Amino acid sequence: SGADASIAIADLSSEVEPEALLPFPAAMFLAAATGFIALAWEIVWYRLYSFATAGRATAFPLLLGIYLLGIAYGSLRVRDVCTGPLKHARRRLLGFCAEVIVAGSVTGFLVAPALAAASVHLRLLPMLPVFISACLLGAAFPLLAHVAIHADRNAGRNVSLLYLSNILGCTAGSFLVGFILFDYLSTRAVSALLLILGLLVAVVLARLSGPSARKSILLSGGALALLLAIASGPLFSHVYERLLYNADYHAGTRFSEIVENRSGVIAVDTSNGEFGYPVSTVYGGGAYDGRFNTDLVHDTNMLFRMYALAGIQPSPRNVLMIGLSSGSWAQVAANLPGLDNLTIVEINPGYLQLIRNHSEVRSLLTNPRVHIVIDDGRRWLIAHPERRFDSVVMNTTFHWRANNTNLLSVEFLRLVRQHLSPGGLLYYNTTWSSRVMATGISVYPSALRVSNFLAVGDSPLHMDKERWRAALSAWRIDGKPVIDLSDPSQRKALDQVLQLADQLDVPNGGLESRVSLSRRLAGVRLITDDNMGTEWEPKPDLN
Repeated sequence: SGADASIAIADLSSEVEPEALLPFPAAMFLAAATGFIALAWEIVWYRLYSFATAGRATAFPLLLGIYLLGIAYGSLRVRDVCTGPLKHARRRLLGFCAEVIVAGSVTGFLVAPALAAASVHLRLLPMLPVFISACLLGAAFPLLAHVAIHADRNAGRNVSLLYLSNILGCTAGSFLVGFILFDYLSTRAVSALLLILGLLVAVVLARLSGPSARKSILLSGGALALLLAIASGPLFSHVYERLLYNADYHAGTRFSEIVENRSGVIAVDTSNGEFGYPVSTVYGGGAYDGRFNTDLVHDTNMLFRMYALAGIQPSPRNVLMIGLSSGSWAQVAANLPGLDNLTIVEINPGYLQLIRNHSEVRSLLTNPRVHIVIDDGRRWLIAHPERRFDSVVMNTTFHWRANNTNLLSVEFLRLVRQHLSPGGLLYYNTTWSSRVMATGISVYPSALRVSNFLAVGDSPLHMDKERWRAALSAWRIDGKPVIDLSDPSQRKALDQVLQLADQLDVPNGGLESRVSLSRRLAGVRLITDDNMGTEWEPKPDLN
């Protein structure tokens, strides 16, 4: 900050004789290294803030705005150092640069524990640590430029080369951390690695500054950085639990499983919760993402919506499922009576790791009728224009989350339509969004809402109660019947589930026809790739 810079200047001697420039190759290397560290921290911070906001679309632009503001402010305020008493004391400026990099790295490391602690006690997520760290790291480049570039006719060329080095470092930092390291290391490990890297860059700068470096400050900062790296375990303990549960977090709350990779963070909470018995709940990117359960009788994840497909469409043989999550819905679909093939497209391979650990869905990975592809659903459809399916199923995440427009827009629904066989349908989660429903019925002439799911297609759609009863009676998963007809309690449960078929267009009913949907949703704005749908609307109350 400006105050820190003034204190640093006041503590140092006044005008000195000009010193030799920092060798330009060394300056290019250091500019690349500082850029690498700065952009790598931004990737780490975005992962944290995205998880804390359950993937809100506003998380990234807000973080980026604060980050750029910090970089700009740090670059501006360091001008006082470069034009003041230390204008020609280049070695001392190198020492000062080492100090700000250590301070910026320490502050960047503390963003995660500070955010986790604040989320438990505050309603607003603090951005001040991000601003401070970005401000300090942003001061490094102008300092390096000042000590390495002479004010002559080559100044413009040298600034361009130094800036190019910084940009290449920034690109490498975001790419290496975002696309490679996060596939192998946790957020804690990456943060500790960046902290040590910042310390090493500071050590190089301190060595280049020679005896003019303020050794006591650098030693204190270096010792603090090493101490924080060693203590990263306790500092990062339960970070994601706190970011998810906020004020509801209490000591001892711990996820049973956490998977981190470049696609994000998946957490599993296995607790008694609202059901009174252990249930494993999945949270993808900080948002509810389903439960490990295929039991229709003890339906903890509204699985009746997947089972309902058999009552809407007679004997779908070739099914595409976009999105896998816990694999519970895919397990039900994979054992659909009469099914020949289930193709699943999932962008995050981390779910496969979790599925292997849960007996309810483990057999999905060895089922010969199931083919799992790791890819983006929209990209896969575009790359396979020849594929046709009887049903396309998407248990879509909340409509207000970032990038969900890609699966809800008019353009995407038209793309899916090209992949439907005659009589085929698209069956997907609207998460009760009026805009999602209105968009669906605008593209397809036939529609039927089942709870918060919408079935759309070109052929008439209706719920056949007797066909649904026959399918549920014959349905088996891993050799076990979904409904044991020899058990009176399960026969009763079957009758209760089938009551859904009798609730068409009744107040608070489970089914709604296209006529009713059209009347109710008249005038509702559609979702397109251009307007990004509901991503920028206020987050609704989900309770």
